[in-house]
Amino acid sequence: MTAPVGISPGKLGLDEGTVARARALAARAGRPVVELARSHTTKSVERATLRLAGLDGADAEGIPWANRLVDAVADTVGLEHGVCLPVWDALRTGPYRNLTELAARAAARSVHFRVPEGADAEAAALAARRAVARGISVIDARRAQRERMAGELGNPPAPWIYLIVATGDIYEDIRQAQAAARGGADVIAVIRSTGQSLLDYVPEGATREGFAGTYATRENFRLMRAALDEVSAELGRYVRLTNYASGLCMPEIAALAGLERLDMMLNDSMYGILFRDINPVRTFVDQRFSRQLHARAGIVINTGEDNYLTTADAVDAAHTVTASQLLNEYFATEAGLAAGQLGLGHAFEIDPDRPESFRLELAHALLARELFPDAPLKWMPPTKHMTGDIFRGYLLNGFFNLAGALTGQSILLVGMMTEAVVTPFLSDRDLALRNVRYVLGAAGSLAEDFRPASDGFIVRRAHQVLDEAVALLEDICGAGLLDAIGRGTFGGMRRPADGGRGADGVVARAPGYRNPAVDLLEGT
Repeated sequence: MTAPVGISPGKLGLDEGTVARARALAARAGRPVVELARSHTTKSVERATLRLAGLDGADAEGIPWANRLVDAVADTVGLEHGVCLPVWDALRTGPYRNLTELAARAAARSVHFRVPEGADAEAAALAARRAVARGISVIDARRAQRERMAGELGNPPAPWIYLIVATGDIYEDIRQAQAAARGGADVIAVIRSTGQSLLDYVPEGATREGFAGTYATRENFRLMRAALDEVSAELGRYVRLTNYASGLCMPEIAALAGLERLDMMLNDSMYGILFRDINPVRTFVDQRFSRQLHARAGIVINTGEDNYLTTADAVDAAHTVTASQLLNEYFATEAGLAAGQLGLGHAFEIDPDRPESFRLELAHALLARELFPDAPLKWMPPTKHMTGDIFRGYLLNGFFNLAGALTGQSILLVGMMTEAVVTPFLSDRDLALRNVRYVLGAAGSLAEDFRPASDGFIVRRAHQVLDEAVALLEDICGAGLLDAIGRGTFGGMRRPADGGRGADGVVARAPGYRNPAVDLLEGT
């Protein structure tokens, strides 16, 4: 089952022709990027494929075997044909019992790889497909398990309450996550350790020493999922788990999330480019593959448009959020995600001292709701203008919750009044959850009564933002999305297509490129 959806469209009187043009422009701007993704691979895509085939674990230095094997292939025959042909050719023709033994021997430089041809290539491709298919069958089983458990335990009513835990210690995270679920949280997000998005490998095992977050590892995923299953049974409702499929290991984390039954993943088409300075081409190649995995796993993605409003003015840049949402929608649906999996992001980040700030917030939130009526939108609380005044912050979060109720948002991230002061205490989270519960209890169904005046401020502002988004998409179509990103169109960040981290891990596919994971995910 996918996430809850908000109110029915129609309160803003949006012009159907303008909406259709906006989507057509987003597709036109995104299509060249999709073709770029289809004609390239990356080290992280190839590592994710090996993980789907069952390669797990790490060497004595903590370097994953997937990294060791892909690097060995890249250093000897390159990755233009993919990792699978040389790897399964070596398994077929050599004395290696499994992928782990092959990776260990390859790391010691004692394996002679080749790119097989003819019948040998077909035999290697078939063996690789069988191995990868087993991994994808596990993802299919995990999806069926989620649907069965959600059906038996029940889903909470909309909006779902989304709360963050991130102590650095997975075992302490588990205690706090279970307490949060008992306090009313429907979705638990485990924030990653600072800087993990820039690591070009996935750490191994359970971890207890993260920095402002907890490392995303397969074992941490497994432990937290088991803990939330336990508390779900106790509470009689299915509690969902979120982590981050972003950064240099986006495809691998997506694969591990599917294998361990995570329910949501932060996965934005441009976040890594803009806010982590990861190479744009690498990001777009990785995000397409990761979203194909999310589509297969039934995972709801959360996009990152809220981040633009922390580096740009939330009123002046409102149209860039709408344009990005439309682009994220195109990239997601092209990769196979259903509308019910598109947790498109937006945020309550207008300066509260600005006149009519709450009316502007309502206009922006309602525009997102009506542009994407079937999407489980993720509504983010104020952060940029939290000053350390906890009483003011508590009030702002109350207004944020009210805006969510009025405009039918699907997923509400719990706002903390101690934002920008300290890492929240458990007592802060309890107070924040009380704020949410009060507003939703008192006004949770107010969306059905809320009707902005047809010629009023809110409707006029929503139309203005949509028109500006269309104009921006027209400009992007003229110069190209990569050029627009390079010019600082989104979030004020200038990221040239040939810059950023991880560019050396991008490889153009050769005519004989083979990747059974891509074939299976695309149904070929």
